[in-house]
Amino acid sequence: MLEKFFQLKEHGTTVKTEVFAGLTTFFAMAYIIFVNPNMLSYDSSIASIAHGVFFATCISAAIGTLLMAFLAKLPFAQAPGMGLNAFFAFTVMGTLGGLTGVEDPVQQYQMALALVLVSGLLFILITLIGLREGIINAIPQNIKIAISGGIGIFICFLGLQNAGIAVNSDATLVDLVAFSSGWENAGPAVMAIIGVIIIAVLSALNVKGSVLIGILATTVLSYLTGVTAMPENLSLNFAGQVSDFVNVSLFKFDFATLFATGNFLTNLATVIVLVLSFGMVDMFDSIGTFLGTAAKAGLLDKDGKMPGMKKALLCDAIATTAGACLGTSTVTTYVESAAGIGEGGKTGLTSAVTGLMFIVALFFAPFVGLIPSCATAPALIYVGFLMLGGITKMNFDDVTEALPGFLTVAIMPLTYSIANGIAFGLISYVLIKLFTGRYKEIRIGTVIIALLFVLKYVLPV
Repeated sequence: MLEKFFQLKEHGTTVKTEVFAGLTTFFAMAYIIFVNPNMLSYDSSIASIAHGVFFATCISAAIGTLLMAFLAKLPFAQAPGMGLNAFFAFTVMGTLGGLTGVEDPVQQYQMALALVLVSGLLFILITLIGLREGIINAIPQNIKIAISGGIGIFICFLGLQNAGIAVNSDATLVDLVAFSSGWENAGPAVMAIIGVIIIAVLSALNVKGSVLIGILATTVLSYLTGVTAMPENLSLNFAGQVSDFVNVSLFKFDFATLFATGNFLTNLATVIVLVLSFGMVDMFDSIGTFLGTAAKAGLLDKDGKMPGMKKALLCDAIATTAGACLGTSTVTTYVESAAGIGEGGKTGLTSAVTGLMFIVALFFAPFVGLIPSCATAPALIYVGFLMLGGITKMNFDDVTEALPGFLTVAIMPLTYSIANGIAFGLISYVLIKLFTGRYKEIRIGTVIIALLFVLKYVLPV
């Protein structure tokens, strides 16, 4: 049955190879089941959100990856995206809170879920009618590359903060932790640095699941050294955590509050920009992952195109919509899929195994609260490093192309906003091209998106 459905012989693979490849992919990306709840719940300080996001992460990853297995029949895995979860937690929730005057983080979270739902439905629509190519083409190549790099630095910065390596400074805004200030103060930073070294060494030695191993090893070390104490309010009550998922996350969209206060046009413009930002980052990240990993698996045709791309993008869009319904940020295709492909995975059977493993992972819910932020921080730092690699492909010879890309990268971490980075990149691109007489190089779609960002900044929030 498996041979017939997945056409294993035609692809030159076996059930054993595909199963091992699927397990490899899962362990390479399993860190997300710990990192995502930590990210969306403000360093796990809001337990009800953390519990809900854990279940949402596992279930949405299973849905997206199994869709990829049985609809697209491709060896790609999906889960809530790194970078997109940071955008959700540190840009969208805060922006919506400021826009509506809502201070309750649970309500901010539920308003943000509403926007993820809209972006998912929009992505489904543009995928079905073929508009995604036009949107992709509207973004200059350098800015496409820069978006991933900028998110990488932003994620790294979050990791440095969560670990207590980068600390607040009244004089310079940010400073390095004083390692001489005592173990109680500097201990988490030391643990995080050790975690980064563990992940890097294991990755260099091609050990499978290096990031997950790094998280678990750092967790154990942090308890043994006294850096982390057993949480006083730790709940190992699986039923209670399921209850949090149902009551806080599952189908908990707050559309009404988005337009209940403030200027309607201002609110609408902000919502449109945030939805477009979700969609753009997800789309470019997914397409880059598809093409890069498909090339490694030999799945590209003679023209460098991936057969089944439309189905793969549709799986991505449906998974984002399902993820919003479950209570998590945008679901996207993971570059860690390359780990399984590197082990010989070539068909949907690889992703079917990975998807089933995310269902198994649901039973680890009671232990999520035991993972300290100094243990998840190394994963953020390392993934940020991986995302930065694409910057080498940027064109630095033409200042009209290079400066907008540079601003995209720089503005994201320095203003704590992925959307601001994209905005400054696109606006500067249009203006520089216009005033250098190269207006013919500007696509109308680029102008429209840039104007939307301008509208966001000009209208009072």
